[in-house]
Amino acid sequence: MTFLAIDVGNTRLKWALLAAPQRNSLVLAQGTQFLENIDKLAEGDWSRLSPPSKMLGCVVAGDAVRRRVEDQMEIWDVAPQWVVANSAEAGLSNGYDYPARLGADRWVAMIGAWHQAQTDGIRRPLVVVMIGTAVTVDAIDTHGKFLGGLILPGHGIMLRALESGTAGLHVPTGNVCEFPTNTSDALTSGGTYAIAGAVERMIQHVRQHCGVEPRCIMTGGAGWKMAPSMSVSFELVDNLIFDGLLEMAVRRFG
Repeated sequence: MTFLAIDVGNTRLKWALLAAPQRNSLVLAQGTQFLENIDKLAEGDWSRLSPPSKMLGCVVAGDAVRRRVEDQMEIWDVAPQWVVANSAEAGLSNGYDYPARLGADRWVAMIGAWHQAQTDGIRRPLVVVMIGTAVTVDAIDTHGKFLGGLILPGHGIMLRALESGTAGLHVPTGNVCEFPTNTSDALTSGGTYAIAGAVERMIQHVRQHCGVEPRCIMTGGAGWKMAPSMSVSFELVDNLIFDGLLEMAVRRFG
């Protein structure tokens, strides 16, 4: 029973075909496509794949993009299944005021992080950080309850907002430094430290709430940019959403 996992973000679609919906399953093929090129998948990368038996996906880019992905999947006889956050799944409970309104990517990433963090047998609270077009900083207690989280703009959105709202700030991306002495470095450093500060504040909140030092797991396409500027310990994990989709698939299809 082969399994196709799809992560549709705000900028790119990532996919992976696995030998089975099981942990540590062999990855048979994988790829990435910018959203503007989704309509090439059926005649391109996906045309060379064996038809998957099951599919589970996470989409945050909206219904129009989701339908375009489903159109490309018509080359196979597989029913598209898309994650919607609910009150509980895969060992995690959802403390959002309206659970279904929680972003599917946040829910899936937290499930992936929660199960990855249990491998050493020691339960600790978690702070799960996704660095992408937007940045999310989510908190999970020692019992696996999602406590709540922060959403803030990513680097690109911050810079575009400043450029559109402030005259004279159309400058190249600069470097991150402690005491910026030019506008490019000031903008880049400001955005980076804003994200780092949000993570540090959430870690402080979780530490106070749970009475235990939380474990911080970071993921996302721009996560590596943040790594040198973090003042707290963290783990950088690739494809955390795929990890979460696989944990869900184990219970739904396994």
